[in-house]
Amino acid sequence: MTPATPAATPVATPEAAPTAPVATPDAPVAAPAAAAVPDPTSDTGPEPAVRPRRRVLRTVGLIAVAAVLGLVGGTAVGYRIQADREPTLLPALNQPGLAYPAKPLPKGEEPEPLSAAEDHQLKAEGDLRKLLLPRPAGARAEGPDGWQSLSQYVDGYTLPDAALEFQLDQGIRRIATREWRVGEYKTVEINLVQYRAGSSNGAWEHVMDQQRIAGGEARSGSLGESVKGSSNGRYFVYPVRREAGYMDSYMARAFIAHGDIAITILMYDTRKISGSEIRSLAERQLGRL
Repeated sequence: MTPATPAATPVATPEAAPTAPVATPDAPVAAPAAAAVPDPTSDTGPEPAVRPRRRVLRTVGLIAVAAVLGLVGGTAVGYRIQADREPTLLPALNQPGLAYPAKPLPKGEEPEPLSAAEDHQLKAEGDLRKLLLPRPAGARAEGPDGWQSLSQYVDGYTLPDAALEFQLDQGIRRIATREWRVGEYKTVEINLVQYRAGSSNGAWEHVMDQQRIAGGEARSGSLGESVKGSSNGRYFVYPVRREAGYMDSYMARAFIAHGDIAITILMYDTRKISGSEIRSLAERQLGRL
């Protein structure tokens, strides 16, 4: 048996290398070849286009650095110019040209100085005891009359220690007091409490504090009534207070701030006190300041 002869294997013959066309003077120039289209099945895709983005970021960074350098350089130049200049002198704190009137008035046209009655500050700097209302006819002295110490004054409060601390914080200066009795049980006490000048108005703070206490007490029944001639003064009339084994008790109070002086008026009686009585007393005492 004759063995099978293997099939002949075709031999690949190399194709002839393409010959580049040669341009002749009369021949047209060949058009450029079309760009190669990437194969979607290929594992290696086209290189991402990142170079333009990097160029943009690099440009922005250079601009920011240039801006910072320009700012720092401009600041340095400004400081240098300011340092080389001569210092500008400030105007004097005491400027007599600001006085009023700007020009002195002609002789004979100057305003008359305030009288002692018109100069309230002069009255407040004088003897406060002289500004207290005098005792009415038929009344007799009761308790302190004249200057009163701070310890005596705060001793009349429910919480003397707290009252003492409050008065010291407000800058209390001095106290003028007058107290009298009418009949068998009716008593009246007037205090002129003066404070030193400071960051706060001690007279105002004291009066507002006492008015808050008086208005907050249930027995007062109201926020008080205004005192004529004052923007802040108020008086309070309390209802009767009854307790077994004791006589009926009536009370009225008034609190007024006038400059650096606080006016406090306390009135007690076993009979009803009218609002007109405490109001008249407060208005007359205010009128003496």
